[in-house]
Amino acid sequence: MPQRLHLFTIPPHRAFADALAAGLIRRFGSDPMKLARGLVLLPNNRAKRAISDAFVRASEGGLLLPRLVAVGDPELDEAVFDFADESAPVPRAVDPLQRRMILARLIGEAQPGIDAAEAVRLAGDLARTLDQLLIEEVEPRRLRELDVGDLTAHWERSLRLFEVVLARWPEELARLGVIDLAARRTQLIDRVATRWQNHPPTGFVCAAGITTAVPAIARLMRRVAEFPQGMVVLPGLATAIGEEEWRSLGPFPADPMTGRRRRSIETHPQFHLKLLLDRMGVRREEFDDWRGRSEHDAAPARSRAIASAMQPPELTHQWIALAKGDRKLDGVRLLEVATPAEEAQAIALALREVLETPGRTAALVTPDRALARRVAAHCARWAIQVDDSAGQPLSVLPPGTLLLALAEAAAQGFAPLPLLGLLKHPLVRPDDRLPWLEGVRALDLALRGPRPAPGLEGVDRYLAEQDGRDGPLRAAALRWWPEARAVLAPLERAFAGGLQPIASLLSALREVAQVLGGDTLWGRADGRAAANLLDALEREAAAGPPRADPASLAPMLRTLMDEEAVRPPQGGHPRLSILGLIEARLQTADLMILAGLNEGVWPGLPAPDPWLAPRIRADLELPGLERRIGLSAHDLAGALGAPQVLLTRARRDASAPTIASRFWLRILALAGDQIDRAGDIAGWLRALDDPGAPEPARRPEPAPPAVQRPKAISVTEVDRLKADPYAFYARRMLRLMPLDTVDADPSAAWRGTAVHAVLEQWFKQDQCDPARLRPRAEAMLADERTHPMMRALWQPRLMEAIDWIAGEIAAKAEAGRRVLAVEQRGTIEIAGVTLSGTFDRIDRLADGTLGIVDYKTGQPPTARAVRAGYSLQLGLLGLIAERGGFDGISGKASCFEYWSLAKYQGRFGRIATPVDPEGKRERIPTADFVAIAADNFAGAAAAWLTGSEPFTAKKVPEYAPYADYDQLMRLDEWYGRD
Repeated sequence: MPQRLHLFTIPPHRAFADALAAGLIRRFGSDPMKLARGLVLLPNNRAKRAISDAFVRASEGGLLLPRLVAVGDPELDEAVFDFADESAPVPRAVDPLQRRMILARLIGEAQPGIDAAEAVRLAGDLARTLDQLLIEEVEPRRLRELDVGDLTAHWERSLRLFEVVLARWPEELARLGVIDLAARRTQLIDRVATRWQNHPPTGFVCAAGITTAVPAIARLMRRVAEFPQGMVVLPGLATAIGEEEWRSLGPFPADPMTGRRRRSIETHPQFHLKLLLDRMGVRREEFDDWRGRSEHDAAPARSRAIASAMQPPELTHQWIALAKGDRKLDGVRLLEVATPAEEAQAIALALREVLETPGRTAALVTPDRALARRVAAHCARWAIQVDDSAGQPLSVLPPGTLLLALAEAAAQGFAPLPLLGLLKHPLVRPDDRLPWLEGVRALDLALRGPRPAPGLEGVDRYLAEQDGRDGPLRAAALRWWPEARAVLAPLERAFAGGLQPIASLLSALREVAQVLGGDTLWGRADGRAAANLLDALEREAAAGPPRADPASLAPMLRTLMDEEAVRPPQGGHPRLSILGLIEARLQTADLMILAGLNEGVWPGLPAPDPWLAPRIRADLELPGLERRIGLSAHDLAGALGAPQVLLTRARRDASAPTIASRFWLRILALAGDQIDRAGDIAGWLRALDDPGAPEPARRPEPAPPAVQRPKAISVTEVDRLKADPYAFYARRMLRLMPLDTVDADPSAAWRGTAVHAVLEQWFKQDQCDPARLRPRAEAMLADERTHPMMRALWQPRLMEAIDWIAGEIAAKAEAGRRVLAVEQRGTIEIAGVTLSGTFDRIDRLADGTLGIVDYKTGQPPTARAVRAGYSLQLGLLGLIAERGGFDGISGKASCFEYWSLAKYQGRFGRIATPVDPEGKRERIPTADFVAIAADNFAGAAAAWLTGSEPFTAKKVPEYAPYADYDQLMRLDEWYGRD
């Protein structure tokens, strides 16, 4: 007579943890010591907590709990099963980080020239693939026996490299006297199964909620099922689905002719359970329903609807024949919103509503950690602290971002953006934070615009150059900069000099981080995680690549930190929780919110294996890359069994529209119009963000008293005053000056300043020697501060234009015209105000009159703008010159020219003028130009500087192209209506 196995399942509509606890208490609770002598095997540590809480809820008093053991714990130890005294100890496992660094070194030796950061990244993927081989008990020699057929060259290279590393890895293990962690866990579990075969435990053993199909786990669970007091309890095994559907899942035997296997439906939520049953050697029919209920169960019809929703595509045509009751999902609601921000706010509102009912619980389940963080932030507005039990990557937490900022700043030669990001980090200088931030703010203002030369010395030289209008800003920053420089200098020295040992780079990084952050940096859970990672990496670095490019340290740290999840200490709200998919297994709550139901999120995109091609993985009988989709589907099916369920998704993410998850579409197709759309939450969401009736601002027209208005203006500000008086008001009266961006690309203004500086020095030091102009321009472009893109794109055009300027000045000198002065400032009193201006160049013509010249790197103003009363700068400069405003210059202005370096008619460089002696081509007569400019200025000054005309925003928009103050004037609210 075959031995009876003790196999059970708990359907999705029943709360697994509560049902399990209730059933065990009913079986063994009459004798408290009998329950305490039992052993419950669980999938992970989070499940241990869930079962403990369920026992507390079900006990209604004091209770001695059975021993709870997580077989998925990577630190599984012999002492847990109490058999270490009977046999030789299992060799210790290699440290995961040590293994990764060794594999990275082996990859580097097999593939010379690979970057250390890339080697570490590939080593992580290689370690996961190696673990799968060990867990699935696949002999590495099978790789050499495979018929690779017509694999692409890429996969052939990857496979050869994989074989080389795999051949050397056992030698490294033997040298260290250790084994792989996966191999050690397999040996431990097999020892348990062997011991229990000969010496069964005295108490009961219950393997509950374990769904992995790992061969060693399957053998252990088979052994447990054979015990007289053994029990195997699986969550959500589909005992009611048809045999045809069950057989269609696979796995299938190999074809005797080709050796190939028919592809299994690994995306089905029952596939991994069927594989587990096959490896245990049991059938579905042997499973009984577990006896045990709780108040957290849903209606039994829920399980039938879930099973229908998860059918393979080939069988979904059967939905048409389903009864209406079997398609209805009572208690399940859907909420579709526009953006992730709305989704997070809606979820927070749903969580907040749960707290209105005493004792009611809720859990958010999502694989989207960014969404989880947003929900927690929204809840914090109501002083509700919700812990995300899935944790957050160390790379996004403050200690991790500080270490990454340090490495990136040093690798980029302390360029402005990474440098300021580092110095502003919230963990930097906690003891003297305010004085430090004042200094960083001064440095921020000084570093606006194109970046200085690389390195700390480049910043030194940049701040020491205090001649221009930014001189006071640089001087203020220079007073504080030595304090920061002294801290960063050791890191710069460590990163200089090419390839270096990883340990030395890490040591320098750690020392500078300690100086910047102090002991506060290493406090709390995230700080301790960062300290432990640095300590382990510095210790194991000798086993890894012998040398690394300093620039690879930041990506290497980011790769490792992304994989380091930091979970918060307990202390959040007792009735609310945020869970990842793994943490949510076997969990229950009155309301389960399943969020982020978009393709690529839930289910996530299968992670590619860079080492083994999909066909190779199939031939080796390794899990397919799509099996995680099936696990995600099973997670969703389990969570759908809660009494109340809310499914949410956003129609777009931060960059593009999204595609609804296949699970979302299946539920919609199954339930149709019967499903609740959560209109109440959507209404709250609209009400919360409803701004009320719009009250757009009107066009601003400030009109301060005349006595408060500026009585000094430069010639370059006149057009702004006339075309956009409000911009002039904001700049001169409110003193709001637009800031350049940090590390900006060279703008047209910057290029103009650079050309003006070259031409100024050419006049002052070279007396306009045509042979000396090109070398000066080449020296400016060769300066290390010049942007490489500008040097590549602008240099050919600039050189042609520079040669044109030298030739024009030489030709005009032969005709008796000479350069009189360059870059000189002058002022005059006119119309009750002080008018100032700086000319680019003034020439003395052959007839003794003056020529006003303005250099333009772009196109000169049009004649239309000049006729309209704008772009009269040359005329105003001529007015200052004629009235003696420029020292040492006198005479009448009779020539007004723009020397443009822009392309015109196939060449770079031309002379344009807004005047003509006879007023031809709709230009202003030369003799009248200064007078017209003076009259235009006098009218503007009388209206806005000495008069009471309001400073109207965008008075003449076509001549107010700059948008520096558009946001301040709230342009979008009134433009086009007023």
